[in-house]
Amino acid sequence: MPALTLREILSLDVLRDAAPVLLAGADALDRPVRWVHSSEVYEGANFLDGGELLLTNGFGLVDADEETRRRYVRELAARGAVGLVVEVGRALADMPAEVVDEAGRLGLPLVALRRVVPFVRIAEAANRAIVAEGLTGPAVRPWGGDHAAALLADLADGRALNQPEVSARSALAGFRPAPGTKLVGLSAQGIDGGLGGAVRRLGGHAVLCAAFPGDTLGLVAVAGARRDPVRAVQEVLGGCAPDVVAAVGHAVAADAGWQRWSETLRAARTALELALTVAPAEPGLIQGPLVTSSRALALERELTRGGIDANRDRLAHLVQHTLGPLLAWEAAHGSDLVRTLEVHLRNGCSPTRTAALLHIGRQSLYQRLERIESLLGLEVADPELLGELLSADCAHRVVRGAAESLGGVGGRSGAVAAA
Repeated sequence: MPALTLREILSLDVLRDAAPVLLAGADALDRPVRWVHSSEVYEGANFLDGGELLLTNGFGLVDADEETRRRYVRELAARGAVGLVVEVGRALADMPAEVVDEAGRLGLPLVALRRVVPFVRIAEAANRAIVAEGLTGPAVRPWGGDHAAALLADLADGRALNQPEVSARSALAGFRPAPGTKLVGLSAQGIDGGLGGAVRRLGGHAVLCAAFPGDTLGLVAVAGARRDPVRAVQEVLGGCAPDVVAAVGHAVAADAGWQRWSETLRAARTALELALTVAPAEPGLIQGPLVTSSRALALERELTRGGIDANRDRLAHLVQHTLGPLLAWEAAHGSDLVRTLEVHLRNGCSPTRTAALLHIGRQSLYQRLERIESLLGLEVADPELLGELLSADCAHRVVRGAAESLGGVGGRSGAVAAA
């Protein structure tokens, strides 16, 4: 990937503000700089891989003798450092003569900074410029040079990145979420290139999206004043075509760092996989697009952490241990006790809500609940049993959905049929 030269790095405004003075290595200013690091540790050379410019206040050199200082410079050169930038005037009153001499002997560029500029500002500006140069240079880039697709792919894959790089690549893709906004990850199937326009109905907020072979990925910036950013994105997606299946991640602060951006994208993609495999908890045919969220599938995600196949036997044991009598009754009588139990638990054991969702009368519901309690030998409303019963019901849907997918019923049609 193309990189900026040391000469170009030294010409950046943030470094010029620090009044740089070149003390050695004038013939090596056109070396490419791969990255800019700062370190006050004397053994800083051990952390270099080659191609870095090192910034230091010189604290590790203050009490060192002449030979130790020379060895420090030699180690930097041996590890492939492009140059050494030292702030003088605080820890070091001036650049030690032996450091200048050793750098000149090895041809290592040595720069003294005469004015104080925080290293974090220098490193961020320089690294952002390096990334921007690399992404706009002639190197072959993934996804046909689409900056949005390349960034979303890296974030969704959990690839190791850093904040200056993500900030620069985001800006190149035209995605600049305002301070105070919340970001919500999005993963969808069956949606066309109109995703950006659909989401912008939220009020013109920034959208970063791209289509991939398996799904469309996106990051949506929602104004922080909204009560529930996740619900806001879901409501907008509800206006998409009926064959769309979409899932959104959790809301994260736009300025929380690129790791949080990655987390909400990955949560959305995991939720979409579950939505396409596992029947929804609520009964009834799905009208319009199927839009869910990672929080709505929190229990499913926890039960399948590591993959459905890896957890299949454990989940099957949980189902049989907890719901065995109900499954045996259903097999013999064709009733719907397992789903009745889950709907009832998920709706706060409200008879009115449960009966409405199941499209049965309250008296019929009471009969089912009595049958369930009789078969299991417990009271459904017992708070101590809520976690176990709900987990077992959810595990039953996961195992059943996975089996139907293997049998060719999976996907959206499988979820609808199961519902």
